[in-house]
Amino acid sequence: GGPAALLVVEGWLGARDLDDAAVYARRHGYGRVATSGGPMQSFGPYGNYAERAARRLSERLPGVAVETVPTPNTAQDRTYASAVWVRDWVNQGAVPVETIDVYSLGAHARRTRLLYRMAFGEATRVGIIAGTPYDSDVEHWWTTSEAAKDVFMEVVALAWTKCCFWPAPRG
Repeated sequence: GGPAALLVVEGWLGARDLDDAAVYARRHGYGRVATSGGPMQSFGPYGNYAERAARRLSERLPGVAVETVPTPNTAQDRTYASAVWVRDWVNQGAVPVETIDVYSLGAHARRTRLLYRMAFGEATRVGIIAGTPYDSDVEHWWTTSEAAKDVFMEVVALAWTKCCFWPAPRG
């Protein structure tokens, strides 16, 4: 077959958000799903967020290949690090991927798309799916300090990424 569309789900998402990602994947017919994420700080059964997310998605997507792309521990640029590890994982695969869609959450999604585009370059189409956070009223974000803070921080982070983030060259 030809190039396949791949859905990448950010592993840090909460349980209900992962359930929404599974519904999205099923509704849109993704045959391949990958989860990304770094080490977890807790002493649970999972070594990293990618494994935790893959377990939940696998239970909800029978017959769909759900693969993990764990990323190393990093104190900064975690989303970009995940994008680079996903890119390298995709490039090692036998099936070419011309399109990836990334399932993220809320205001974070715009920056996620930018960072994945930086990591993948022009040859790969990067789409974004912004899930709706359960703990925030995104349609009325200005009505609570928590939601306003989230949006404000993501706007600042997006602006910083656009003007000041220069990833190292490949290799």
